[in-house]
Amino acid sequence: MSSQKNYNHSTRSIAPHNVYNVHDINETKKVNVKDLVARLKQEQKKDKKNNILLSAAAVSAVAVFGIILSL
Repeated sequence: MSSQKNYNHSTRSIAPHNVYNVHDINETKKVNVKDLVARLKQEQKKDKKNNILLSAAAVSAVAVFGIILSL
């Protein structure tokens, strides 16, 4: 006996809602660095946009609070 687990590779045992098939699980995939860099840049743009929106909301809140206090 080996320490490796034996898996049933019949397609009938895989649930229909499972997004992976047997071939995807067994194959090794290479990581595409260009895709990772593109995803990183996209996430950084999204974070920057969210930070700008949050900063604008904070400045607006302070401005409105200051206007209310001055009345």
